[in-house]
Amino acid sequence: MNPPRSQVLLLRHFFGTREKCVRLNQRRWAQVHDVRFLATHRQPDRILEKYKEKLDRKAKEQGLNNVNELKEVYKEKIQSLKKKATIDPSISSPTTSTTSTPSTSPFPPPPPPPRLPSKHPPLPPPPQPSPTTKPPPGIKTLSSFIDVPKTLSLPPREIEYIWRLRHAPHPTSLCATIPYSTYARIETTARAHPQFILPLPRDQRTSGGVESGAEIHFLQWTFPSSTTTTVLFTHLAEYKLRGEYSQPHTTVTHHLDLAGPKGLVLLQGSVVEGRGVSVEEGRWLLMCLQKFYGGGEESGEGKRRRLLERFSQGDGGFRVEELLEEAEKIV
Repeated sequence: MNPPRSQVLLLRHFFGTREKCVRLNQRRWAQVHDVRFLATHRQPDRILEKYKEKLDRKAKEQGLNNVNELKEVYKEKIQSLKKKATIDPSISSPTTSTTSTPSTSPFPPPPPPPRLPSKHPPLPPPPQPSPTTKPPPGIKTLSSFIDVPKTLSLPPREIEYIWRLRHAPHPTSLCATIPYSTYARIETTARAHPQFILPLPRDQRTSGGVESGAEIHFLQWTFPSSTTTTVLFTHLAEYKLRGEYSQPHTTVTHHLDLAGPKGLVLLQGSVVEGRGVSVEEGRWLLMCLQKFYGGGEESGEGKRRRLLERFSQGDGGFRVEELLEEAEKIV
């Protein structure tokens, strides 16, 4: 007798639901294994199962009961083989090795890249004043103006103040303090080019009115001692007429006694009255000298250096017009 259709549908619904529950339970308890773990940890077991018969036979031949006793007998040998097969981490790979292997190339190695010349050569060391050396006659040393041992105990800013205060009462005096790094470049250029000419702007009165012009002055560097350098300014017309017997209208002396301990060079000078040059014009010549001899960092320094070289070499390419153009840029 066949069951009614309603019972058949009820049984299908019951067993179908149960089957789904079993499948759900199976899925819930399923585990995911890392393939890398299985590959590395199950390999020894597979090897042991593969060679189990041979290992049992080897154990019986040596009078042992099982494979575990055989492992104990060969334990030290197994450990030594493992150490040999292990890579020492202290040995670096070829890509990270710091020691280079000798090249087998038949060609010589390339030369090192050339060193680019610096804009300014290295500064010479500051001169050391010698207490036993006497200055040449007519040259005033720094001790003629200040107490050098006491000044050495003062900071640079106070030294600058004292130096300017020392020359303030004299209306025709010139004074300044220069960093040794700046002065060293000036002196290096001065030793290569000890003579030069500088223009002094002058207004000239003509029938048509006042016209701007310039008066040329001749300068000459001297180095009387290791701690003093002197610059003499003379009218170019007088120097052409009298030569070495011409009288300078402005004299400037650099004192290097404090260049080493304080990094300062003290400048002192004077303008002679009645020689056709005022104190302001003397300051102008002094500033112009510093610019042409490398004290500045302007873009026109290369042009001024070429003018110095052409003048020293007697080059016919030296032009007073170019000198005037460069001097006008200083204003």
